[in-house]
Amino acid sequence: MTLLKTLQRRTPLGWRQLIHDKPRLLTAIAGIAFADILIFLQLGFQGALFYTNTKLPRQLDGDLVIFSTEAVNLMKSYTFSRRRLYQALDVPGVEQAKALYFNTISWRHPETQEKATLQILGQDPEADVLLIPGVNQQRDAIKLPNTVLMDRAAKGDYAEVIAQVEQGQLVQTEIDRNTVSVTGLFNLGASFASDGMLVTSDQTFLRFFPKRDASTVSVGLIDIAETADILQVKRDLAAYLPDDVKVFTAEEYVEFEVNEIKTNSPIGAIFSIGSFMGFAVGVIIVYQVLSTDVSAHMGEYATFRAMGYRQNYLLGVVFEEALIMSILGFIPSVGISFGLYQLTSAATSLPMLMTTARIVGIWVATVAMCVVSGAIATRKLQGADPADIF
Repeated sequence: MTLLKTLQRRTPLGWRQLIHDKPRLLTAIAGIAFADILIFLQLGFQGALFYTNTKLPRQLDGDLVIFSTEAVNLMKSYTFSRRRLYQALDVPGVEQAKALYFNTISWRHPETQEKATLQILGQDPEADVLLIPGVNQQRDAIKLPNTVLMDRAAKGDYAEVIAQVEQGQLVQTEIDRNTVSVTGLFNLGASFASDGMLVTSDQTFLRFFPKRDASTVSVGLIDIAETADILQVKRDLAAYLPDDVKVFTAEEYVEFEVNEIKTNSPIGAIFSIGSFMGFAVGVIIVYQVLSTDVSAHMGEYATFRAMGYRQNYLLGVVFEEALIMSILGFIPSVGISFGLYQLTSAATSLPMLMTTARIVGIWVATVAMCVVSGAIATRKLQGADPADIF
């Protein structure tokens, strides 16, 4: 209560100094908002990168994932021998081992004939390998040769194609000189690496890539018994299988994909650098405003010193200004960034998500930005000596 009463009696000198020069205050708010918007956009793109590039890994229907040790990520996966899946069945607790085939293809839009790069996944039509809504219910639709399921959320104008498929009409296009029929739809979405995805049978997949060794697979999915300890089965598999493959839990595999993007992807580093640059821009702008303000009121600060106020009081005034500017600049940046997220999502089909964690994180960064600027600007207050000024 004593602290509250003290704050209530205290003159908000920092606030009054800010509103005394409204153009300067508006400039500071605009600068902080710009820096925050830049950070919001960079982190939004980075989040979309992580989310879209791990959408498929998060939809794999398996307790454990077997991956080649040479693979960088799913987009740059190396194949390994299908024999590893047969060997996995020898490990206690393993109930089923399922194979996935993965690659990228160039296909022609069924209506416009424009080319697009899509991911294509081949699977056994009799096995549950994906958690994507609609795929398992339509496995019979890919049993015939050269038939595929198409991602209805793929980037591009596929409204007419989707309508025709939903009405049961024959929709055909071309994949690497192979005529294919679109026999069903599912919903996944585009990513930074491709415009969408197709699902087909393992036999059709191998027909699209005749030079690929049919005895190799891209990913292995392991289902374990309900009573089995998943970590123990993972350890047993890792010890039993040769060292040309590695074993993950489903959660570990998603983390592996994210960490690979963070550490080895140039685009991941670009977004991190962009966020840092936004922070640096904010520090510079706030410093310029506070430094100018301190210089303009150096006489008043010296008067306070002559009246007996300590240096800490003067520092508190500057930090008060910094905190107020951080609040006033942050609030509009959230609203503007949210609108830009919506526009970007509509234009690119990328999921720009405004999460609570991101808002809190950038708010903390904004306060830190202003505090750092305030700390630098307060160095000028060391010159607020009445003997020198008067």
